[in-house]
Amino acid sequence: MNDFNGKVVIVTGARTGIGLSAATLFAKAGASVVLVGRHEPKAEADNLVQQGYKAASFEADVSQEADVKAMVDFTVKKFGHLDFAYNNAGIQSPVTKTEDLSLEEYDNVLNINLKGIFLSMKYELKRMSKQKTKGSIVNCSSMGGLVGIAGRTAYHASKHGVLGLTKSSALEYAKDGIRINAVCPGIIETPMVARMDKAEKSEMDDLIREIPIGRLAQPEEVANVVLFLCSDAASYMVGQAIPVDGGYTIH
Repeated sequence: MNDFNGKVVIVTGARTGIGLSAATLFAKAGASVVLVGRHEPKAEADNLVQQGYKAASFEADVSQEADVKAMVDFTVKKFGHLDFAYNNAGIQSPVTKTEDLSLEEYDNVLNINLKGIFLSMKYELKRMSKQKTKGSIVNCSSMGGLVGIAGRTAYHASKHGVLGLTKSSALEYAKDGIRINAVCPGIIETPMVARMDKAEKSEMDDLIREIPIGRLAQPEEVANVVLFLCSDAASYMVGQAIPVDGGYTIH
């Protein structure tokens, strides 16, 4: 299923967590991988190259159109084409009542989490549409794209929006041989969640208690689903939002 020899993939938000895990799994499955981050994930890409895999790094702020265009141009110049993309880059917002949420914080979260995925898809699709062989895009939403949680207005607005982008774009490009889906991670053991746990201990404890499986997920458990969605095993999956949340959203 996960034979990606000769394929080229972009992974945004690839310095840590799910993004780094996905980039690593793609590389181990034979793909040429471009690891992208707002702070260039050069050490992470170099580590893969030293292990004998095909990888490169690129610095980009996905909320900036010029950066995203350059990201895709770099990938094609480096590896010749583009087959897959995992648009993973995103940030969390502090627990805040809606009336106390600043416009600056709201804009920051929406710019990265939602506009960033729009821009990434825009330029990935431009490239894929020109190729004889098409491809697959996986966007990172969240269990927060499927449910609401008090105090997380900006984050949940952005992640619900990701699903709207995913479904509408999937309808546009399915007949062209480009499949677009989304993954909806629950609470994953990542540096971002560690920071949330430190800053908002009681809120995080409440969330974790509600996970039916009784534990946090490992990044690889989400990354494996990303690879599945890009693989031929998922060839009839279009516009889907796949929860990887230990059962949280079935409450």
